[in-house]
Amino acid sequence: MSDGPPAPADSPSPLASPTFREIWAANTISNLGSLVQLVGASWLMISLTTSEQMIALVQASTALPLMLLALWGGTIADRFDRRDVMVIAQAFTMIASAALAVAAWAGWLSPWSLLTFTFLIGCGGAMKTPAWQAAVGEMVPRASLPSAIALNSVGFNLARSVGPAIGGLIVAAAGPAAAFVVNALSNIGMLVALRRWRRPRAARTLPRESFVAAIGAGIRYVAMAPAILTVLPRAALFGLTASSVQALLPLIVRDRMHGGALTYGLLLGAFGLGAVAGGLSVGKLGRRWSPEQISRIFSLGFAIGTVGIALSPWLALSLAALALTGAGWLVTFSTLNVTVQLNAPNWVLARALALYQMSAFGGVAAGSWLGGFLADWHGVRDALLVSAALQLAVIAVTRWLPLRGSNKLDLMPFSGLKPIAAEFAPDRQDSPVMLLTEFRIDVADRARFLELMQERRRIRGRNGARRWQLLQDMSDPELWVETIHLPAWSDYLRHRERLAEHEVRLFAQIAALDRGGKAPRVRRFVAAPQGHSAEVTVSPTDLA
Repeated sequence: MSDGPPAPADSPSPLASPTFREIWAANTISNLGSLVQLVGASWLMISLTTSEQMIALVQASTALPLMLLALWGGTIADRFDRRDVMVIAQAFTMIASAALAVAAWAGWLSPWSLLTFTFLIGCGGAMKTPAWQAAVGEMVPRASLPSAIALNSVGFNLARSVGPAIGGLIVAAAGPAAAFVVNALSNIGMLVALRRWRRPRAARTLPRESFVAAIGAGIRYVAMAPAILTVLPRAALFGLTASSVQALLPLIVRDRMHGGALTYGLLLGAFGLGAVAGGLSVGKLGRRWSPEQISRIFSLGFAIGTVGIALSPWLALSLAALALTGAGWLVTFSTLNVTVQLNAPNWVLARALALYQMSAFGGVAAGSWLGGFLADWHGVRDALLVSAALQLAVIAVTRWLPLRGSNKLDLMPFSGLKPIAAEFAPDRQDSPVMLLTEFRIDVADRARFLELMQERRRIRGRNGARRWQLLQDMSDPELWVETIHLPAWSDYLRHRERLAEHEVRLFAQIAALDRGGKAPRVRRFVAAPQGHSAEVTVSPTDLA
């Protein structure tokens, strides 16, 4: 299995797009506020409890919503206007942050109520993130997408590099409540930038899928897209084994360095600076190495950095180790994110990203709890060493989960779709449909035909078809019949609209093997009233 092609040598900067530049800058400021808030919440939790698990749960409570709600957020982002989804989610985050500030100033917070507020703030992020990441492809050319995704992470880690230090200063000078106020105010710029984005609204020709059906369509697409499916366990395993570093950092500062909020901010800043350096190098690295090589090398760097943090007796060495883990964290997750985005079409992109984020942040949430549990029983040092050992094991496991796909797939909807030439239209949009396609294949081409039809089966399934079958005529071995079923006529029309250019090219390869001398014969059947069937006759040149 190939590790995949390197990135194109030349691609325009995503910052050349005014829309992306403005929203990216506003999002970076919002991320800065989030990091200030994290410092305030972590330090407030230390004053409320001595439990290592509760302290580690501050990070877990912000990551858990991304596991629980990301698919819902992604489904909403694919069904409705992505800009509107981001505006609502950002406003919710601002309101929750303001409420947390009021509760902190009034002295109403307990450990569990603090976790409730951080969980709610995480819910706003879970609803916004799939829409934001899916919208990036609408703002920049496809060739710039890997750089834009890395730049998103760079923006977050630019905030991480200075946000924690600023947060430490704010907490030391004015208390955690002031940090929560800063976070609430940091959302204003993003709301303004989103309102200024004039996103074109695509004309809708079909009714929206039901919410449950849309979730099922997203899961089905990812399950039948090997290039995306292999990313999910890798993201979960990396998040599970790597998250303990950040989750246990407050304990390292308090118990081993005997520092305060400022020291904690400096250490988080070192992590952020390392991530920025890694993010800025993604473009150059992609021209030299495959995504698989980049992922493994930087995962190894994260493991080495984790050992350094566990054993370091000096602040300077801890800062260097955290910078190394920061680079490993950003580049590994950025590489996995790019793989998903380059292999999912726009109609399902937010849901595919949501499933990826559920895997990644589900691993982060579980790993944060596990790190706190191990630290409770065996100490922070041993918990980090166990984490590093598990990270090395994950690198070994990736041999069986290689990154696949290509950055050259044309995922645009097929532009040559012809109208259906039928004698009549179904009486009801919910009439079930069966599609039958005949092929006449020479015996010498049988192996190639079957190989291509297996990929066609995946295409059919992820675009909405059910009960795919390929049948061979026992009395005429050259005659093959493909059948698929769709629950409703509207689902069939949606299935046609979802065909991408690269998928149609594969269909053309299959048609080229057909000995009929023209396009394979296609027949469509719809269920008729009172249990009868009706055949829809179509022209043989129709694309099925």
